[in-house]
Amino acid sequence: MILTLALLAGLVVAWLLIGVVETFRLGLRFAQALLYVPFKLAYRISDNRISIARKAQAPVIYVIAHQSRFEPGLMLSLLPDDTLHILDEVSARSPWLEPWRELGRSIAFNAEHLFVSRRLVRVLKGKGRLAVYLPDSVEPDIKTFRLFRAVTRIAIQADARIVPIFVAGARSLPVSLTPADKAPRHWLPQLSISVLEPMTIADLVARNPDQASNTNALFDRVAEARLFGTNLDRGLFLAMRDAAARVGASHPIIEDVISGALSYRKMFIGARVLGRRFEAVTAPGEAVGIMLPNANGVVLSLVGLLSAGRVAAMINYTAGPASVTAAVRTAVIRTVISSRAFVEKADLADIVAAVEKGGARLLWLEDIRTSVTTLDKLAAALLWRSPLQRQDAAKPGVILFTSGSEGTPKAVVLSQRNLLTNAMQAEARITISPADILLNVLPVFHSFGLTGGTILPLVTGVKLFLYPSPLHYKIIPEIARKVKPTIMFGTDTFLANYARTAKDGDFSSLRFVVAGAEAVKPETRRTYRERFQAEIIEGFGLTEAAPVVAVNTAIHGRDGTVGRLLPAMRMKLEPVEGISDAGRLWLDGPNLMMGYMTADRPGELQPLTGWHDTGDIVAVDREGFIAIRGRAKRFAKIAGEMVSLGAVEMLVQSLWPEERHAAVAVPDKRRGERIVLVTTADDANPDELRKFGKQAGAAELMVPNDIVKVEEIPVLGSGKTDYVSTRKLAIDRLGLGVAA
Repeated sequence: MILTLALLAGLVVAWLLIGVVETFRLGLRFAQALLYVPFKLAYRISDNRISIARKAQAPVIYVIAHQSRFEPGLMLSLLPDDTLHILDEVSARSPWLEPWRELGRSIAFNAEHLFVSRRLVRVLKGKGRLAVYLPDSVEPDIKTFRLFRAVTRIAIQADARIVPIFVAGARSLPVSLTPADKAPRHWLPQLSISVLEPMTIADLVARNPDQASNTNALFDRVAEARLFGTNLDRGLFLAMRDAAARVGASHPIIEDVISGALSYRKMFIGARVLGRRFEAVTAPGEAVGIMLPNANGVVLSLVGLLSAGRVAAMINYTAGPASVTAAVRTAVIRTVISSRAFVEKADLADIVAAVEKGGARLLWLEDIRTSVTTLDKLAAALLWRSPLQRQDAAKPGVILFTSGSEGTPKAVVLSQRNLLTNAMQAEARITISPADILLNVLPVFHSFGLTGGTILPLVTGVKLFLYPSPLHYKIIPEIARKVKPTIMFGTDTFLANYARTAKDGDFSSLRFVVAGAEAVKPETRRTYRERFQAEIIEGFGLTEAAPVVAVNTAIHGRDGTVGRLLPAMRMKLEPVEGISDAGRLWLDGPNLMMGYMTADRPGELQPLTGWHDTGDIVAVDREGFIAIRGRAKRFAKIAGEMVSLGAVEMLVQSLWPEERHAAVAVPDKRRGERIVLVTTADDANPDELRKFGKQAGAAELMVPNDIVKVEEIPVLGSGKTDYVSTRKLAIDRLGLGVAA
């Protein structure tokens, strides 16, 4: 009895002492500190940034993502005690929350009627503080979005600062408000409080003046708090390991058509075995090529290189021997990981020769497999959670090569932080969960296929099914019928071809399809909506941005646009002569590349400083939705007028929707340039096109007089039109070789 009392007394004393420490450390009232201690100890809370919220100058509105039943108690413990907490009816009445409610002021609200009250504005104008708990939704429905509008209106009327707060890890609590299949439960997950600097709505809008919507500015700021709830400095390997801890090491994470499914544990074991071999034949920080198809092996190789502290250089084996040799030399690649079976099946003997010509040797996975001993496997099974080398997210993680759709490819150097940031930016904008299955047919040497189709699922626990080629138009719908993916990535060209060969039920499991790299045609979008009840959400990216820049969502989308800018990114539009309603897009953000390597300066990182010129001409509407008018290089200057070649393609596509078309500019002695249409339409003729253009109200300058008919439009491995080859083809056919 005495021992029990002594133990209890010791616990009480310890509680009081820790409470005293927290009182001084965080500037809390003692009562607040005492009720914060249980949270702090149980969930090892990282709370360094809560001081930003406490020191925010009133009037201020704390906008808190309400992910679990714990946030109200946690915030009542941590925020200044003069804060008025606006609680939902359950939190306002829960008996267990009563001690925390006594710490400050709180009122219950009805989400339908609360924000018409002028009382809240009066509270704020009296140098007050509000804590608002908004439903945790990446893609809020209309009802929830009304709350964002209401908070925005109150903040503007009271000239209040906004402080977003996101408790990372709260979705995994037993009292989480998210269904368990989408957020696996843990009794004592580690929590981290993400708090952003106070800013008024006017300040938020001023960061991206081209996105003028006040409500969207608030919505984006809250999404930023979610983004920075992830520790972006941990690097890709540790982020993947964190995901394994959240969803379980036995959770199936990757699968292909040959090897079957692998759990996180098996993936890490395999990656460690490979990483050991990579360590033995390469130097720390060295660029090591990967030339593999979409299969489990490419993921194991990538994770193995990351673990070993090497840089994965993704070789585009569809680019042709000359481009591959140039890539190897530009990035100073001495070793390329590949598979004999793949090289033989894909008939890549000329690419292997190109790799060797560039100065690299091939490291075959088959040779590694035969050299692995039982001891190697046992050691990897015991140490799979530990990376082979110290991880540094600021260092280069991956080298990708630009598509070369308009010129000579460059090596783009992306840090692990760039890649992880971009994956989590997408996760803060699109609703995904471990309950999803993602079918990725886009090659990993393509930035979209790497970040969106591979890294994103690995760091979020979404099961990834890899298929080796996007060109198998008949097989992929059959694969989808068997795998039942909920998410698929693709380009318009690929998606349109899948739809032509698919049976009605093949894509019935899809929630949405993310499309990028080229504009989505209305008929492709309509087909997936009507036949498969799947929404195509169009996005926009560039390799230099790791790659996603903007994306529509299933709820917040606008046809004909590529969506809105991702959280934490900024843009500015530079005026372009001859174009009045659009501008040249410049970007800044944490996902922007470290820099380039070029053929004339091999192996030398040329750092990106400041804003990045995308070379894209875009228009932005008042809600921030971005419409791509074309590449700056994809405009023809005809008699002093700028004409978008992309707009020409859209016009032609409307006339002959079943065919493929590419518009290119060629030299013209009289008018500077003229437009040539390269098309697969056998019956295409200039007279019909001119007549259609006139009916559509198109300017006469944008209607091509020259038409070149081909069986196939040249495309790159990424699915984009190869405009360099297409233009050369048109020039050759028209006999303009000397003029070009």
